[in-house]
Amino acid sequence: MQPFTTLTAVAAPLIRPNIDTDAIIPSREMKTVSKTGLAEGLFAGWRYQSVGGRTPDPDFVLNRLEYRGAQILLGGDNFGCGSSREHAVWALAEYGFRAIIAPSFNSIFYNNCIRNGVVPVVLDAGAIDALAAQVAPDPLKHKLTVDLTARRVLGPSGEGWPFSLDDEQRLMLLEGLDVIDLTLKDAPLLEAFRMQDRIVRPWIYFPSVAK
Repeated sequence: MQPFTTLTAVAAPLIRPNIDTDAIIPSREMKTVSKTGLAEGLFAGWRYQSVGGRTPDPDFVLNRLEYRGAQILLGGDNFGCGSSREHAVWALAEYGFRAIIAPSFNSIFYNNCIRNGVVPVVLDAGAIDALAAQVAPDPLKHKLTVDLTARRVLGPSGEGWPFSLDDEQRLMLLEGLDVIDLTLKDAPLLEAFRMQDRIVRPWIYFPSVAK
């Protein structure tokens, strides 16, 4: 997983409430069980002119030239609601999004972001509206910065907004760790416990392990 420290990038506004995982990646677009091959189906119901088609809808934000290549997404309340499909985050990540800023997230979607290197930033709706307004005149020039080290979002005006993220989640994103990698950071402690436990409870272990 790619570590995340600080990102300055184009931010695309998709400020709608209750953007669910089926809108993010419709079930008909889930043609793989891997994390790749999903970006083309991202927001397919809104991004293309017809169901199953690939003719871009010119009015959809990601099809507008000034927002192409966006790596930050500005969303609305309850972002990522609906089913628990992790494909939604995989599609966003494969497309290139590294951070999503919204007033609130579905809890499962939020945790899926953490586990896939996408930073879920919670800011109030007023702050998101202000950021979108600052970006709008020239998105390619007026970029946003998400500073995970400082837990802060900086607008193109230089104004900053702090956000919260617990220390363990922040560490996972900063170092590009999944939950297994995070556990393995404590490998020496785990092995020390096992060695001591073999002495106290030798019957727990197979003979080949207890030697």
